[in-house]
Formats: sequence, C-alpha cells, structure tokens
Amino acid sequence: MKGLKKLALATAVAAAPFAANADLKALDDSAMGNVTGQAGVTIELETEVSIGEFRYTDEGYLSVNDIFIGGGSVERDASGNVTGVDGRLDDLYVDIDVEDDGDAYIDVHSISGAPIDFAVGVGSASLHATDGSGDSTLLASNIGIEGNLGLLNIRVDTATDNLIMNVGFNVTDMDMDVDFLGVNVRDLTVYGATYYENGGAIDAASMFASAQITVGKGTSVRTGGDALEITIPQFVADVGVGAVEIGGESIGSFRMDNLAVSNTTMRVYGHQ
Repeated sequence: MKGLKKLALATAVAAAPFAANADLKALDDSAMGNVTGQAGVTIELETEVSIGEFRYTDEGYLSVNDIFIGGGSVERDASGNVTGVDGRLDDLYVDIDVEDDGDAYIDVHSISGAPIDFAVGVGSASLHATDGSGDSTLLASNIGIEGNLGLLNIRVDTATDNLIMNVGFNVTDMDMDVDFLGVNVRDLTVYGATYYENGGAIDAASMFASAQITVGKGTSVRTGGDALEITIPQFVADVGVGAVEIGGESIGSFRMDNLAVSNTTMRVYGHQ
C-alpha cells in the first residue's frame, strides 16, 4: 500500500450494488431489530469496483472505459496502459445518523486512524458519432490517480433541502495522456495551501486540500427554470505537475502556489 489508507463514500452509501464484492450480507428481521432504535448505524467496508464502460448519450455519445476504483496504486502494463488497481478500498467505516431535526449525517473514518488511501484508474474516454460516419475522438487515456482522503462528511439539511459535503484530500500522483491534444501529464500532485511554503514538507496543515460543497435545487439565471445548483465557497490548494510531455519529450514542469477557487456556483439543467 502507498503509506496511508483508501477512499469511499459513494460506495459505502450505495453498498447494496457492491454487496457481492464487499462480502456484505442482508440483515434478517432479528438483526434489523438490533439496528433499529440505536444511536446510529456503522458500516465497515472493503471493496474493489470495476466498470467496463460508462456511456453518456445525447445525439452522439461519450464513452469512458475500463474504470477501476480501489486502494494502493494504479496498475499498468509494460506499455503504460492502465490495467487495474493493486488493492482494495479498505480500512474505513461509515457512521450514519439521523438527528431529531430530520437531518442525516454521514461520516467516513479510517479504522486505523490513518488517512484513507485511494486509487482510481481509467483506460480511456472518447467521443463517438451516431450519424453512421463512424467518427470518434480519443479524448484521454491511461488516467491514473492516487491519493489520500483525510476528511469526508455529508449532511442532508431538511431545512434547506441541501446536501452539504466537507472533504479534505490530496493527490500524491496523477498521470494521464490527453490524446486529442498530443499532450501527456506526469506526476500531478494536489496538497494543502501551505505545501510549497513548507518547502514540500507535509504536516497537518499542508497534507490536505479542503473544500465545502453544497448541492441543492437552484434556479437558472438565463431561463428562470429549475436547475441543479452546486456551490463551493472556497477551495485552496497547491498544485504541481512534474512534467508536461509533447511528442514524448518533456517541455518542463510547473506549479500553482495557493490556487484559490472562491464564490463559485454552478447550475446544471437540460436544454433543447
């Protein structure tokens, strides 16, 4: 394993689809009786997830192939192609509580007390025509992301009907080929905003970039109709790229010290 411990929230909350992989068993009536009426529910989780293809279809379609989610590191073959991850998403448990005001709280913790390491691999992402031409564009391939989760909690607020998520994470290594531009990104990292000020040393303040994300129902400024609204009050991080390659040769590295994204609202809705 790569030092720390593995990521999951969506997997834990949606445990049923992955029950076979995670070795989870349905609770019988007696067991459910022991759960009901307690202070809350805790789920311990170990899992590996793979998806052959995710496809979004409009008129043409976007295809994302060979998706792997687990822990440890991303596995590649001799040619650098992503083939999987070398460990399970584990060492984590999820506390779920519903308070007397109706708010639901979901908190992800590690069993060992160490941050949770995660690995995500994606074979390729491409655009495809459906007009019979057979045209397609390979957008990106061999995407590998490794990092650690230090904080993940979610609250569903019944007063506002919003989902509020607090997350603290880092990316220790990310590599990807941006095929349609002929550019490769190597050794991308994301840490807390004091990482470079510390000379690249990691402490409690520099280890994780953090953000609060609110998701709820909003209104489109342009149309006045309903929209899915995502708000990020502030996200601050130090981001580095070890190498940018064009034509297989590095043209150098770069970094962004104290990258700040603030007062950001995104509204998503359908259009004709």
